Amino acid sequence: MKAAYVNEPGPASSIIYGDLEKPTPKSGEVLVRIKVAAINPIDTYVRSGAVKMPIPLPYIIGTDFAGVVESVGPDVFRFHPGDRVWGSNQGLLGRQGVAAEYAAVDAHYLYPTHPVVSDETAAALALVGITAHLGLFRDADLAKGETLFVNGGTGGVGSTVVQMAKAAGARVITTVSTEEKAEVAKKLGADVVINYKKDNIAEAVKQAAPNGVDVWWETIRDPNLELSIPLLAKRGRLVLMAGRDAKPVLPLGAFYTKDCKIVGFAMFNATPDEQHRCAEDISRWAAEGKLHANISRVMPLSEAAAAHQLQEDNTLHKQGTLAGKILLKP
Repeated sequence: MKAAYVNEPGPASSIIYGDLEKPTPKSGEVLVRIKVAAINPIDTYVRSGAVKMPIPLPYIIGTDFAGVVESVGPDVFRFHPGDRVWGSNQGLLGRQGVAAEYAAVDAHYLYPTHPVVSDETAAALALVGITAHLGLFRDADLAKGETLFVNGGTGGVGSTVVQMAKAAGARVITTVSTEEKAEVAKKLGADVVINYKKDNIAEAVKQAAPNGVDVWWETIRDPNLELSIPLLAKRGRLVLMAGRDAKPVLPLGAFYTKDCKIVGFAMFNATPDEQHRCAEDISRWAAEGKLHANISRVMPLSEAAAAHQLQEDNTLHKQGTLAGKILLKP
């Protein structure tokens, strides 16, 4: 089968597009014919070695996918050949990735694709959807009628947070960098959109939420807690899911005197059962038209190296040439 892989951790240019042996599903696994694979920042960190994880060699890149069941291994009863499926959490913690024509996936990380949801949408919503759901509902306990702020409302995770918060009945404030992205954020459902290149974020948030925001979702890798914490409401929650090397200043007085909380998480630490609960809502909201994938580029699998470089240029170097997910098609 054709696959995008590396023989050892390295730069995007080390990704090889070539032939590897087609996997055989073991007990509890499902062989999926991959239709779409999606790229996330974590994919580039694992591939480069910036995030140290055990990986099989050669290592096929990719965490998110959608496809069709080709065959099932022993002890798999929920899925059958021909079923459309989607999933995430591959290529992590020793698991092989999915940027290939076929992938053998643990059935615990596999979900049925709703008939009205496209493979592109399913793959693009996978990791970002599970991440958003875990942070909003398991950790921040977002409730109907609360106000949420999310930095970067048109990015992969940010755009999903905006939509899920609206689906839950929250009021949403978000930031963007251009007027074009502002229009996108409004279409996604944001109630208040702040152009951080023109407007003062603190002043704009105070005007939009005089009593503070109930949940502040931080997407940037170098969070400014001196900005966010004073803008939290009483019993506000701050969600952190990026910035492995960040060491922000914590304004303690503004934090504990309002009974605030900080929650941090990485989606790949969530149990299969926790992720399955997320997947059920993701599939339902996508089918109901409440959750749309924010897709920026669709590229052939043969251009995986260029796709990873594009992701890195935007995640690490902030080039601003990407406003959504990159998809790869075998």
